[in-house]
Amino acid sequence: MARLMGDDGRRSFRPEALVRNSLARRASYPMSAPPSGLHLVQMLEKSMRVWVAIPLCLFVSLVVAVQAQSDVNDVHIQQRTPDKPKDVPKPELISSINAANGLSARVRPMKVDVDLVLVPVTITDPLNRLVTGLEKDNFQLFEGNVGQQIQTFSSEDAPVSLGVIFDSSGSMSSKMDRAKDAVVEFFKTANPQDEFFMITFSDEPEQISDFTSSVDELQNRLVFAIPRHRTALLDAIYMGVSKMRQAKYPKKALLIISDGGDNHSRYTENEIRSVVKEADVMIYAIGIYDRYASAQEERLGPQLLSDITELSGGRAFTIDNPNDLGDVATKIGIELRNQYVLGYRPSKIVRDGKWRKIKVKLLPPKGLPPLRVYARTGYYAPAE
Repeated sequence: MARLMGDDGRRSFRPEALVRNSLARRASYPMSAPPSGLHLVQMLEKSMRVWVAIPLCLFVSLVVAVQAQSDVNDVHIQQRTPDKPKDVPKPELISSINAANGLSARVRPMKVDVDLVLVPVTITDPLNRLVTGLEKDNFQLFEGNVGQQIQTFSSEDAPVSLGVIFDSSGSMSSKMDRAKDAVVEFFKTANPQDEFFMITFSDEPEQISDFTSSVDELQNRLVFAIPRHRTALLDAIYMGVSKMRQAKYPKKALLIISDGGDNHSRYTENEIRSVVKEADVMIYAIGIYDRYASAQEERLGPQLLSDITELSGGRAFTIDNPNDLGDVATKIGIELRNQYVLGYRPSKIVRDGKWRKIKVKLLPPKGLPPLRVYARTGYYAPAE
């Protein structure tokens, strides 16, 4: 806004100030020489021009002030530039959010050839010895009551993803050293491509080693296992099966070394059986049992391990003498290297998510004694 300066040097915005200034100037004329008529007329005309100029100056000042203020506070409407479309994640990428810490990450959904069913099979004789050298024609495979065509057959020593579940509860105090030696003997049967992880358990399971191909690393970590507290066997099996989702190889197995029983797990037997049925993981167990166990969970331990292992296609070994631990562990390691793997695509594929029973029958060559077949009992069909 335009500003006017008063006689006192201060700026004034009031027209009264201009009037007072004009009158003051008029009063300053010398009184001894009154103006003549012509001069008086000229003075009046000049005064009239001043009075006309005052409103005009005020009007112009107001217009300038409004324009100056509008330059700062006016809202300017500009044409909106359309936002660039956001990048949409590719269909094969999904977002997972960790609710605990708010972090998000993109992961690829796991893709599995669910139409191809692989069935590892172990054959033993009446003396519990492995039977090798059988051919594809010696096997029959059924899904439900319908015979299936065996499309793939192998008996080679394929790499294995294997987890060791080691009992470090208080009841293992007198057996701990031999149990550790059994793990060492088991690792001696490994091939260089195998990968391993290890879980110990007492009151709760603890993963002491992630997947690794270094046997020395696992043995060094196992040294620090100390027997104490109670037994959470079922929780440890659940952790082991869950860990197998990160396995590198299609052939997966768990080895449990325990004196049996469970008295401190959150998961129930039925829940673990369901988890084992859904997982494509063979479970082997070495049970070190006391003949005169007083606790009920210890008496039920052998049956618990036997049910879980057979459900997965593995088996349980029972020993009374801890000195036999090393030999049994070696036997299991060799068995894993000498399995038959049958592959088939179901003749009728129904994606309903239901359980499909599998039955493997043997047509042994003539002259052999009765043989026993160990294989997984079924699988869950895909839901979509």
